Amino acid sequence: MKVGVVGASGYVGGETLRLLVNHPDVEIAMVTSRQHVGEYLHRVQPSLKGFTDLMFSELDYDKLTDQCDLVFTAVPHGTATEIVKALYDRGIKVIDLSADYRLHNQDAYDKWYGWEHPHPDYLAKSVFGVPELHREAIKKAQLVSCPGCMAVTSMLALAPLIRNDIIDTEHIVVDSKIGSSGAGSGSGTAHAMRAGVIRPYKPAKHRHTGEIEQELSEIAGHKIRVSMSPHAVDVVRGILCTNHTFLKKDIEEKELWKLYRQAYGEERFIRLIRDKKGLYKFPDPKFLVGSNFCDIGFDLDEDNNRLIALSASDNLMKGAAGSAIQNMNVMCGFDEMDGLRNTPLTPV
Repeated sequence: MKVGVVGASGYVGGETLRLLVNHPDVEIAMVTSRQHVGEYLHRVQPSLKGFTDLMFSELDYDKLTDQCDLVFTAVPHGTATEIVKALYDRGIKVIDLSADYRLHNQDAYDKWYGWEHPHPDYLAKSVFGVPELHREAIKKAQLVSCPGCMAVTSMLALAPLIRNDIIDTEHIVVDSKIGSSGAGSGSGTAHAMRAGVIRPYKPAKHRHTGEIEQELSEIAGHKIRVSMSPHAVDVVRGILCTNHTFLKKDIEEKELWKLYRQAYGEERFIRLIRDKKGLYKFPDPKFLVGSNFCDIGFDLDEDNNRLIALSASDNLMKGAAGSAIQNMNVMCGFDEMDGLRNTPLTPV
């Protein structure tokens, strides 16, 4: 199958290309970038040297339509709206890695992103790209919108708890720690600004909250409110979400194990992590770098009736490009692990 990537000069676009060049069922037909037209991909994405001789092209909808069966859009938030619509109208399958079609309600864009969506009729055409939650819809979709990195990491830990109605859905607190690559390839990721840092940013009203509330409310059948506070930490890749929830009833550890196994026992990209020995007792993003896994664990605080659901992922993989490839595999009938059979890199 021939695919294109629109906007492949950043971290997410580069990671998408890294995965595509090794996918057994895919040929990269076209890659676009506004700034780097005519340059070899490896001049901007050095890890691709020796894997492809493609050059960056201008964004040409007719050429994309002629040359590609599916297109990934990896452009900044707010700039994908017109590109996605144009491709969708031409009948191409689209996987969007921006936030522009993640939310179903047009009013949510004003609340969480501060702008009015120009094509609200297309929001209902988009499927939220978490196969563990929406696999059957993704199979039939023409447009899939990949989730935000902190959103998917936290919601996978919380979804089984809400589905089984064991936690107080009025009081959910998501404490997320994320590496510098989650901020994109801009100057804010410079080493001098990130080294030694545990920096809160947007401690209230972070935009990923909208996705989490949307998806968990759909599971619950009623409005869910989530309090989320992210922190920048001194790593390059990785997310750890400490999800604080409060139990509606007493529950034993073995019941929680059963609940999570029922939810994810057949899922190949979710690993349940809770060990009594060693350093790796709970999910740890250090042991997920380069992989598409989301690790989930938990602990119980009986004194305060609190269940702490812990989840970790690589923000450029399960939080972005890895999810995009997984969604492509589901949409196109490939094995879901194709192009993603990578064990995590360690040590890093």
